[in-house]
Amino acid sequence: MNNLLNVIDVEATCWDGPTPPGQTNEIIEVGICVVDLRTLERVDRRRVMVRPGRSEISAFCTDLTGITARDVADGVTFTEACAILRRELHADSRPWASWGDYDRKQFERQCVATGTPYPFSARHTNAKAQYALAHTLRRMGMAEALQHAGLPLEGRHHRGEDDAWNIAALILGLLRGGRWPST
Repeated sequence: MNNLLNVIDVEATCWDGPTPPGQTNEIIEVGICVVDLRTLERVDRRRVMVRPGRSEISAFCTDLTGITARDVADGVTFTEACAILRRELHADSRPWASWGDYDRKQFERQCVATGTPYPFSARHTNAKAQYALAHTLRRMGMAEALQHAGLPLEGRHHRGEDDAWNIAALILGLLRGGRWPST
């Protein structure tokens, strides 16, 4: 069993309404929290800011995430972000999890659109589905699941690094309860 799990949360360009002509949803932040599956601790926390190539940060997106055009101006390209995930976080060999399937699907779409090799292993767990299954509940958002679990929301909701940290706390609860699939 691999002893480390990458918990991933992305933020992407977004708008209040339809996507403007000529733009597309693009990842602008990858939040990562590494969980040690033996010690049941969060052992690393980081973010990779990604400079969008085909879209701009809208006022709606900044209000939701706190991310501004200035924040991503010095970010890496999407292709460089994927290389960082493989090189520094061994994303291509470690199991990984995200809250729902949005993050996985957004990476898949953007990798195809940019011709970038997919950075992750095939060992993905949808933590949202796993949490609902473990507690015999409907699927819920991360903030609602934190309330259900009696855990605080640490940091800012809709910031990749903070959301990955909080998702990891929910996963640790599932691990401690024996309700997380073996990786």
